[in-house]
Amino acid sequence: MGIVNIEDELHEQLRRASKASCRSINAQAAFWIRLGLLCELNPGLSFQELVARELKAAGVNAPIAVGATA
Repeated sequence: MGIVNIEDELHEQLRRASKASCRSINAQAAFWIRLGLLCELNPGLSFQELVARELKAAGVNAPIAVGATA
């Protein structure tokens, strides 16, 4: 594991997001890094599609949203 240097303002946003998401600051940073990488590797997929794909791969059976078509 290593240390990542980030700007103070980004760290503050990270701290706030971690509280809202009930994650540690490190877990929030890892989430953003992982999703950012997935976005770069899959530019045609939306954030929601990427999260749904990751949840499915982890074995989570997410309910279908109202108005969604299967």
